[in-house]
Amino acid sequence: MEYLLQVKIGALVGLLLLTLLFGFIPARMKWFRDTSGTETHRVVLSLISCFAGGVFLAACLLDIIPDYLSDINAELADRDVETSFPLPEFIMALGFFMVLIMERVVLNCQQRRAADSERAPLLQANSHGHGHGHGGASSRDLEGSGHHVHVDLQAHSSFRSFMLFLSLSLHSVFEGLAIGLQTTDSKVLEICIAILVHKSIIVFSLAVKLVQSAVTPLWVVAYVGFFALMSPVGIAVGIGVIEARLAAGALIQAVLEGLAAGTFIYITFLEILPHELNSPERQLLKVLFIVLGFSVMAGLTLLG
Repeated sequence: MEYLLQVKIGALVGLLLLTLLFGFIPARMKWFRDTSGTETHRVVLSLISCFAGGVFLAACLLDIIPDYLSDINAELADRDVETSFPLPEFIMALGFFMVLIMERVVLNCQQRRAADSERAPLLQANSHGHGHGHGGASSRDLEGSGHHVHVDLQAHSSFRSFMLFLSLSLHSVFEGLAIGLQTTDSKVLEICIAILVHKSIIVFSLAVKLVQSAVTPLWVVAYVGFFALMSPVGIAVGIGVIEARLAAGALIQAVLEGLAAGTFIYITFLEILPHELNSPERQLLKVLFIVLGFSVMAGLTLLG
């Protein structure tokens, strides 16, 4: 077995096990039920998220996009494809919009289901002559819960929790795909570090919310397990594309790299950084952690 393939399989197993570990910690420790809403928790998770944002920013700008542009331009040149249209950048945009649209569809279904569950008790109450508009505040809260990591899981059914995990899992598949498509072990390790930091924060935060929302332990295991499997699935697909050695395999690999790059752009610039930097607290400290995360990945790239 080639060393590169061994590294990818190691990344697959490592991502799976560490995601499960960070997902099950809140479920097994009572301390998180009692203290996960404290200021200390929020600050620590926020700073770690900023560090992850810097890591993702470096992985995106210094590794994934340059490698993708090099590969896709080489493939287009080999096939004598000449066009004034920026095709490589368009493929990245497709990856960006694909994840954006899928997530918006999932969130729209989630909000419609939640809105229906909010209206049902009101109709029942009105039929008995006791309706006084108790659902107004809940509806406004629901409309304001736009960020998928911070949706209030406590007010609604396990369906909302499942849709929440589904939207995140769509990201995870393409994150894993970026690992599986790499051709050097150093790139595999760099991107794996970026994804591991990000996924650990996300699965930890979501597991805490599930625990606090009184979701049954069986459902917590199902959600965390489902989420943990998605990046390994993406890695396996990437490995399969490379190992198949198809006639158009290099072109397929380059296109998939572009879609994965678009996913990284979405996660970095529309998910992690805006959420943290839009909050007015500890702005300079957050920027410091973003720069620190970027610097760590830049150093790895330089040494690699």
